[in-house]
Amino acid sequence: MKLLVIQIAALGYNFAHDNGLEEIGGLKALKLRTVFPALTSPVQATLRTALPPAENGIEANGFLHRGLRKVLFWEQSAALVAGERIWQSHRARGGSVAMAFFQQSLGEDVDQLVSPAPIHKHGGGMITGCISRPESLYPALCQYAGSLFKLHRYWGPLASPSSSHWIARSIAGLLDSADATEIVLTYLPGLDYDLQRFGTDHPRSAKAAREVGRELALLFKTARDNGYEIVAFGDYAIENVGGGTIFPNQALRRAGLLKTRKVRKMLYPDLYHSAAFAVADHQVALLYCFDSARIGEITKLLTTLDGVDQVVVPAARQPRNEIRDERRPDLILSAKPGYWFAYPWWNYAGEAPDYASHVDIHNKPGYDPCELYFGRTPFTTSQNTTKIRGTHGRNGTGLETAVYTTLPKIPASLSELAAYLRDRLTKNQ
Repeated sequence: MKLLVIQIAALGYNFAHDNGLEEIGGLKALKLRTVFPALTSPVQATLRTALPPAENGIEANGFLHRGLRKVLFWEQSAALVAGERIWQSHRARGGSVAMAFFQQSLGEDVDQLVSPAPIHKHGGGMITGCISRPESLYPALCQYAGSLFKLHRYWGPLASPSSSHWIARSIAGLLDSADATEIVLTYLPGLDYDLQRFGTDHPRSAKAAREVGRELALLFKTARDNGYEIVAFGDYAIENVGGGTIFPNQALRRAGLLKTRKVRKMLYPDLYHSAAFAVADHQVALLYCFDSARIGEITKLLTTLDGVDQVVVPAARQPRNEIRDERRPDLILSAKPGYWFAYPWWNYAGEAPDYASHVDIHNKPGYDPCELYFGRTPFTTSQNTTKIRGTHGRNGTGLETAVYTTLPKIPASLSELAAYLRDRLTKNQ
């Protein structure tokens, strides 16, 4: 079996129909229920394992490591994802697999791999680049795309649909080449940026939709020309921000549950002496409590915040795993429609830590969509949370994603889709 799997950031079913993507290359958009939390990393981990986030261990794009008392975001080791991969039996029979631009993919058991991997320089700044295995893969993809991959188009104030355009052209070239693997999994991120900046109804978002439609048409045609079955799906649906921003860490700090350390008038979190911390990630926040006697007090405090919908107790993992349990949250906060969680614990701009006004996805202890906007001074990003117009993370009716496929069966949910692909790959159908 030859199979191309494309994950498309932010391609909700309703958005697809409202923007002329109800059919692409002869394939109709159908509804697919995503996972909760509806975030990039949990979706990708579920696709790879057919396990829900509570079992594969990826419950957000970041987590707090209890032993280190440190928040880690966008970590890239494949070892973080627990569970057998859906292509394992395929590879055991000698089949080949490629993975491009997936999170938590470094060290993955595949034949071809490419992922952004910049080098952060000691004196500031970075050297952009991608890591690939084999090393010859990235230069070949650059040749297919006609340029180097531009990391500043992948995230930050200059992020744009051109990142997806590069990936689509490079993967199309790979599918056409003699080096193409039988299974190819890739990710198109470009639609997401303007939907977060402007919401789903803005002309810029409609333009981004037209661009992703052209990219999918290219990949669908190339895949069919080379004998590949196709599965292309949205990972989550963006909803417009109409309520506002929730600041759980400000509430924890006011209650004396989150301690801070002042350095040159800037406030940094002191997690070693705190009772709790919330790892904010779009419309969910992972709550870590370091004082079990105060969990009831903390739950009551956070459920009273304007915009909080519910507090979910994560399902118990079976079997238990000491490494995964180190990063397991005590509670998961879910936002009401139109609200989202922000990570700041400070009240005034002068108290913000140095990384708050820069693109710094690994040091910030929470996801920061404000990095999509320039700040008031050169070489900075915005800290104005009111600019955000689109968000995601919830799941349910009206938040289904779009899926296009040449396969005969259309599973109703992402978990069922992953299990269906695993079964087909196991039987080599």
